Amino acid sequence: MKFSYRFSNLLGTVYRKGNLIFSPDGNSVISPVGNRITVFDLKNNKSETLPVESRLNITAAALSPDANLLIAVNEEGEAILISLVSKTVLHSYHFHRPVHAIKFSPDGRKFAVTKENNVLVFHAPGKTMEFNPFVLERTFFGAYDETVCIDWTTNSKAFLVGSKDMNTRVYGAERFANLVVYSLGGHSNSIVAAFFEEESLDMISISENGQLCVWECDTDLDGLRPYQAPPQVDSSSEEEEMEESKGKQKKKKKEQEVATQDAEKTEDKILYKRLAKHNYKEARGEGAAYAKLTSAAYHKRTHILCSGFEDGAFFLHEMPDFNLIHSLSISDQSIISIEFNKPGDWIALGCAGLGQLLVWEWQSESYILKQQGHFNNMSCLAYSPDGQYIATGGDDGKVKVWNTSSGLCFVTFNEHLGGISGVAFSQSGQVVVTASLDGTVRAFDLNRYRNFRTFTSPRPVQFSSLALDSSGEIVCAGGLDVFEIFVWSMKTGRLLEVLAGHEGPISSLAFSTGHAILASTSWDKTVKLWDIFESKGSRETILLGSDVLGLAYRPDGAELAVSTLNGHISFWDVHSAVQTGSIEGRPDLGYSRKELDKITAKKSAGGKAFTSLCYTADGQCILAAGRSKNVCIYSVADQILIRKFEISCNLSFDGMEEYLDRRKMTEWGSLALVDEAAEDGKTSIALPGVKKGDMSSRHWKPEVLVSCVRFSPTGRAWAATSTEGLLIYSLDHNLIFDPFDLEMDITPENVRRTLARKEYTTSLMLSFRLNEHRLIQEVVEQVPVGDLDFVCQSLPDLYIEKLLGFVGGMMETSRHVEFYLLWCQKLLMLNGPKLKQKSQSILALLRTLQKNITKRSEELGSICDHNQYILQYLLNLGQAKRKRGDTDPEHQEDTEQESVADDSDLMQSSDSESVMT
Repeated sequence: MKFSYRFSNLLGTVYRKGNLIFSPDGNSVISPVGNRITVFDLKNNKSETLPVESRLNITAAALSPDANLLIAVNEEGEAILISLVSKTVLHSYHFHRPVHAIKFSPDGRKFAVTKENNVLVFHAPGKTMEFNPFVLERTFFGAYDETVCIDWTTNSKAFLVGSKDMNTRVYGAERFANLVVYSLGGHSNSIVAAFFEEESLDMISISENGQLCVWECDTDLDGLRPYQAPPQVDSSSEEEEMEESKGKQKKKKKEQEVATQDAEKTEDKILYKRLAKHNYKEARGEGAAYAKLTSAAYHKRTHILCSGFEDGAFFLHEMPDFNLIHSLSISDQSIISIEFNKPGDWIALGCAGLGQLLVWEWQSESYILKQQGHFNNMSCLAYSPDGQYIATGGDDGKVKVWNTSSGLCFVTFNEHLGGISGVAFSQSGQVVVTASLDGTVRAFDLNRYRNFRTFTSPRPVQFSSLALDSSGEIVCAGGLDVFEIFVWSMKTGRLLEVLAGHEGPISSLAFSTGHAILASTSWDKTVKLWDIFESKGSRETILLGSDVLGLAYRPDGAELAVSTLNGHISFWDVHSAVQTGSIEGRPDLGYSRKELDKITAKKSAGGKAFTSLCYTADGQCILAAGRSKNVCIYSVADQILIRKFEISCNLSFDGMEEYLDRRKMTEWGSLALVDEAAEDGKTSIALPGVKKGDMSSRHWKPEVLVSCVRFSPTGRAWAATSTEGLLIYSLDHNLIFDPFDLEMDITPENVRRTLARKEYTTSLMLSFRLNEHRLIQEVVEQVPVGDLDFVCQSLPDLYIEKLLGFVGGMMETSRHVEFYLLWCQKLLMLNGPKLKQKSQSILALLRTLQKNITKRSEELGSICDHNQYILQYLLNLGQAKRKRGDTDPEHQEDTEQESVADDSDLMQSSDSESVMT
């Protein structure tokens, strides 16, 4: 089995903090997610998280005009330069202070950064022949408080900066004779945003208390004159004149002073005039509650201003008359970032409190993208049988279903009133069953998107675990406060049985795939095996030396893995109840220390253990995770660690470092004990015994942990629910050269020569031994359809599996759907008995093939249905118009012409929709 898993995507979190950015073509929006960057492709309806990380959460970002470079700055002012072409970090630079805003000039030659009360202007990376990509050109001073926003003129010759000192300043990016710095006041609160008009020095400024000022400049953008240095005066001539006569010298000085004063008077400086002053109280209404203005965006071409408030409302105004176009409230949380795309028809809105990202088309008043992650931590996840969907449950009581190929959530269920503790798919993949702490187990239909079954217990119980049998007819849930297991029927919804015997909370449940045997673990240090259909009592009881936290069945159902509180993973034979192996995993979880811990990292590691286990698709390895940043893969046969994955390097989370920062240590303790937001001066310390942080604390730092890990049924990926979100790690063979049984004479040239001689079987075997994807695709697509039977029969068994896996992967991306379907048919028909004998070992391969074929069938089915409805509509429309023409012969000719025109328009629209689909 391959273990070259790499970070693939981040789901479940769409926005944290920082500014949103549209790509220059307007088809993608870039969103900062913690210490990562996610790109949402709005045209193809996909999301991709870049495989780069910052040390802390990202607070500001800027995209170059050519969309090749991205600069991201974190909370401490450390900037990373990211190439969007190679998706790698090119350079890092530390500003040593927090940065509120960073923005490229429209020509892409410079970028400006706000730092404290100054503005730094750098040369853009790659624009100068310097080794250092960040070359400081000039520092601009003048503000008395922190600078918060930047905007450039259209020709990149000047820029403005808004500050918390209630002033907006206009600077010249070059040295001008009539502009050095111009300060504009008129506000009674700190500036939130300020913008130039297109091709003009006119501007608008907006403050936090909802005041808006419109400013007009008496100088055009082309009226900025370059600065010319005064001519130098010869010093020797001046000395001679001074020696000749002191009176003449005084007379000349007076004449020079008068001349300079006259020159300053005649020299024209730019001058701003306030045209209007508006207030958002008029738009919000007199009876509306006061809310601070938190963000704004301005589209210069259409003169549309969008402004967001801390209560979740945003307004669209037409400038400069401040005419209200639209007002809408998207949530009750503050809108942190607003951005227009280049055409100006789409608006991106980000809410940090809910982790919400919206792209709204204001003209049609419709959503282009509407995504929201879990409000609190994710607690559990489950893959669908074909690996196409992932269902997640969170502490906020929501159940979300994600598409693994697009990375977007397509349905959210809100029926639960408490945190989700377990989620599972039925064998058909059409039903999602969830257990919650609110005392209910619910079943959701993924076809109609509704809750069609609700299972309850005779008395209120907090359910902590969930399990479904292989048929999907039996639902089992274990209690947290009542130490019993409840069994229901999916068809009738009735409670069938209550299994008693545990003396502690039920930590996990699992059904065996081969037999209807239910395994349950509890904090009473036992594992019990139940035969649901034959006997009411427990079939077997396994005693362990510590509290049991999790379990997992091997895919064949013959082995059981159990994790305990002492950090051990033990393996048991299900039929004989004999222990077959054990792994000491506590050292692999790593050492970490929280900021408020009074003990060392080594002491705190003594309480760590694995809480989630999952076997790989072939059952040879096991995936384990717990309250740590590490996810471990162990070999079951050898009982050794194969690979360890570190899910995050974000120091904004608690429990990331082994040693505390000595710079934060004082004589009385750590500075982390100081609550900066506390107004009464008291120290806010987390309550003892709290698992997931003291949410009442004003300054709360989330702890890094992994709550659940699951392998995809295809074996190509695995997922983990963590503090960051839903992390997907997958195999990428296109970037790795992995030959098979390679020899010196196996080269691409020899493979192509063999293919030219029409030796298809030999060329196919040689291409698989070289194992280059493009070469294999070239050989497979040149095999004639008439020779498929001979090739499939003459290939050895080893190459049959490799060819079947390749064809299954091409079914997902290739346009030659029928050709690859013929390959699948011939491979399965001619080699069916051989494949059936080893079905357990190639189960992941077959599931991948089933998933891709099902996906293509659904896509083509929707297109065919759409075309069928359009054609039926055209036929009915034509018949109706003919009948109307028969009844009114005078207008029959006009009716036929209208019908032909309408039919052509509809056919054009249907063709365009089919192409888009």
